[in-house]
Amino acid sequence: MPSVIIDKNHCKGCELCVKACPQQILQMSKTIGVKGYFYAELFDSSRCIGCKLCAVTCPDVAIEVVTHGTSFVLYDY
Repeated sequence: MPSVIIDKNHCKGCELCVKACPQQILQMSKTIGVKGYFYAELFDSSRCIGCKLCAVTCPDVAIEVVTHGTSFVLYDY
């Protein structure tokens, strides 16, 4: 199963990852991070398909997706 690692100290709360996620498993936190922004957080890791769209769209490189050697394919349904 893929794992998403979000560095809340580097996230500036732009919400690009939330909008890019095809599974809609990211949301903005209710607490403020070190930089003074609401940071992105993962709320349902079991639905992650490891597409890495969140990490690719993050302008601050605050997201890392580890797929543990498994490759997932995203299909448009």
